[in-house]
Amino acid sequence: MTPDQIESAVAASMPQTVEDLKRLAAIPSVAFPGHPEEPVFAAAALTEELLRSAGLPHVQQVAVEGSFPAVYAEAPAPPGAPTVLLYAHYDVQPAGDPAAWRTPPFEPTLIDGRLYGRGTADDKSGVMSHVAALRAFRGRFPVGIKVIVEGQEEYAGERLEAFVERNPDLLRADAVVVADTGNPRVGDPAVTTSLRGMAAFTIEVRTLREPVHSGSAGGAAPDALAALMRMLTSLHDDNGDVRVPGLPRGAFLGQGPSEEEFRKTAGVLDGVSLVGSGSLADRLWSSFAITVTGLDVPSVAQAVNAVQPVARARVTVRVPPAGDPKTTVNAVVDFLRQVAPWGVQVGFGDFTVGSGFQADSGGTARAALNRAMERAFGRPPRDVGAGGSIPLVNTLLRQFPAAEILLFGAEDEDAGCHAPNERVDLEELRKVATTEALFLLELGSPAS
Repeated sequence: MTPDQIESAVAASMPQTVEDLKRLAAIPSVAFPGHPEEPVFAAAALTEELLRSAGLPHVQQVAVEGSFPAVYAEAPAPPGAPTVLLYAHYDVQPAGDPAAWRTPPFEPTLIDGRLYGRGTADDKSGVMSHVAALRAFRGRFPVGIKVIVEGQEEYAGERLEAFVERNPDLLRADAVVVADTGNPRVGDPAVTTSLRGMAAFTIEVRTLREPVHSGSAGGAAPDALAALMRMLTSLHDDNGDVRVPGLPRGAFLGQGPSEEEFRKTAGVLDGVSLVGSGSLADRLWSSFAITVTGLDVPSVAQAVNAVQPVARARVTVRVPPAGDPKTTVNAVVDFLRQVAPWGVQVGFGDFTVGSGFQADSGGTARAALNRAMERAFGRPPRDVGAGGSIPLVNTLLRQFPAAEILLFGAEDEDAGCHAPNERVDLEELRKVATTEALFLLELGSPAS
C-alpha cells in the first residue's frame, strides 16, 4: 500500500472507529477494588472482538496472575521485516462524583468533534488507534505485529510487569508503540521521551480506642486526624517543594509548557499561585512530586463532636526517570515516621510501585515515526516528558534492551484524563491512527 492509500483507509474507517470507541467507552471497566468485576471482563471481550476485526489471525485473552486478563494478538512478520509490539489498556479510572460531569461518564457523548466520557482518551483511544491503524492494511501487514492490551493499568499495573518477565518471548519485538500518552495540545505533534515513575501507599494513624466527646476530652486527647494532617503537610516546604531528604529537584533539558498554558490546562484559579521551584518542565517531568490522593475521615455532612481515634490517607509519589520507586517510597515512609507527633501509632500498607522511563536518542524506528508523524500532522514532532507513569515501559526496556520504545497517542493535555469531563478530540485520534499506520508502513519498507 502507498501512504496515500493508508491515509484514505484510516479516514474512511473513522465512522466505524468512533462507533467502536463509543461501545468500548460505555463499559465502566474500573479495575479498582470495590468496583464490579463484570464490566472489566466485558471490556476484555470487546477488545478481543475489535482486534479480531483488525485482521489479526491470532487473538486471545491471557491470564495475568492476580489481575484481570490481558488481550494478546499477533500476526507473523513478512520475511526480513521487523516486529512491532503495540500496547494499550482497556481499564479506566473511577468516574468520581457524577455531579462534576457535564455528560454521564459512561454514556459517550459527541460534542463539537469531541467524544466525552470516562476512558474515551485514557486509554480506550489507545486501543482504537491501534485497531484503526491495523484495519488500514486489511490483514496484510508490512511488519510483524504483536498487541498487548492490559486490564489493570490504572490500579496495580505492576502485575503485568511480572507477566512480561515470566513470558519474555511472547512480547519480544524490535520496536514498541505505547499508545497511552499524547500531545501537549491538539494538533501539536510530540513523542514522549521521559516518564516519571510512581510509588503509592496508605498511611494509618491511631491514637484512641474509640471516638471521645470533643467537649469532655478535646484539648488533651490526641486527635488522629490532626496528627495525620501535621504529618502530611510536613512533606512540603512553604514554597511547595518536597522536603523529604534524598528527593532533590531535577532538570529537564527540553521545552515545557508556559505558565499560562499550564494554568489553563490544570484549571488553576485566578490568584492562586503555582507551587515548587525550577522550570515547569523540571517540576512536571524530572522532579519528585507528592500528592495526597485520598483521605478517610468523617465527612462534613456526617461530622459529630468527637475526637477522632483513627485517620487514613492515600499518598502518591511521582518519581523522576532516574529515581528508584522503592527507595523513594522508603524515604517518604521513614520521613513520615520521624515527624509523627505525640507518639501516635503509625502503620503503612497497600504499597504500589512503578518505574520511570528515559528514551534513547532514537534509531530506525524513531526516524520512521518522525516521518510518519510529520506527514499526518503537517509538521515534525518534538520531544516532551510526561509526569504520569506507565509501569510496563521500563520492564519492556529491561527485557528487550535493543528495542526502541515509542510513546505517543491521542490523549492531549486538555483531555481531562483522570478527571471529570474526560474527552478525546476525534480529529486528533484520526491523525494518531494515521501516524501509527504510516509508521508501520515506513518501518516495513526496505527504504526505511
